[in-house]
Amino acid sequence: MLKKKDKYVVAVVGATGAVGNEMIAVLEERKFSIGQLRLFASERSEGKTLEFCDKAVTVEILGENVFKGIDIALFSAGAERSLHFAPFAVKAGCVVVDNSSAWRMDPNVPLVVPEVNPQDLKWHKGIIANPNCSTIQMVVVMKPIHDAVKIKRVVVTTFQSVSGTGKRAMEELLQQSSDMLNFKEIKPVVYPHQIAFNCLPHIDKFMEDGYTKEEIKMVNETKKIMGDDSIRITATTVRVPVFRGHSESVNIETEEKLTANEARVLLSSAPGIIVYDAPEKNIYPLPVYAAGKDEVYVGRIREDDTVENGINMWVVSDNLRKGAALNAVQIAEKLITQIK
Repeated sequence: MLKKKDKYVVAVVGATGAVGNEMIAVLEERKFSIGQLRLFASERSEGKTLEFCDKAVTVEILGENVFKGIDIALFSAGAERSLHFAPFAVKAGCVVVDNSSAWRMDPNVPLVVPEVNPQDLKWHKGIIANPNCSTIQMVVVMKPIHDAVKIKRVVVTTFQSVSGTGKRAMEELLQQSSDMLNFKEIKPVVYPHQIAFNCLPHIDKFMEDGYTKEEIKMVNETKKIMGDDSIRITATTVRVPVFRGHSESVNIETEEKLTANEARVLLSSAPGIIVYDAPEKNIYPLPVYAAGKDEVYVGRIREDDTVENGINMWVVSDNLRKGAALNAVQIAEKLITQIK
């Protein structure tokens, strides 16, 4: 188990990926109490160096026996690697914060967003799951509303950037955009269809009921994080030609009335949220504004007059930061503060 120290040995697993790079940047920006940073990736990255606090750190090959002496490991190497390597890390005395889908719905693993359910960290058994990026930004906004007037139902449509898929998807969008503007043939590789100048209502695999795994993740993860299975949630997730930052149209139905102004006041005082809402001045959240920022931005707040107690809003966040790296680092920070 984690012990109180002045400095911690921290590992980033999957360090050379888009989220891994962001984890390293966030650890430096937030001045995390690091005595030593160790970076792990696959054989393809052996010998590479990444910069941390003006020093070059060599990337090591991930293995079963590399975790001795490491206090906290931030994993972002995919579900398969997490399932295999996280138990070895725990056995070596390391606490794992995992960014993949591997452990999220395991009943013995807390699924945590620090602004929403930090109390769940107290029952971890060595592994803590980082939720899906699209889920994180939604529950940060749902939490204060649910506490105030209890949420009955949520209808969400997401507009998710290609960085959620990874570096290869970002490169594909860039290449396809260039090819389109130069009248060249488009060749989809990462996605089943052209992503440049297009929208794909398809994130992850389709299930038998017609929903995608991404949509099912949002439903199940939200209920677990909020600790309330009574909330009815339906989702449609869409991949859009944006490099960084997820947007969501969220319709919330509550048990008690909440006016648009009351919602603005409530959300303005909630942690991790910036209300950016003056549409008459063309002020509303945009992915280009949220990129590189820690907060979840909320705007277009208005009452839904088709139901008795309904609110519509537009929610935008940087998926690589709050949707992944930042949330993982915040979990590690909370863990440290809870050590007695």
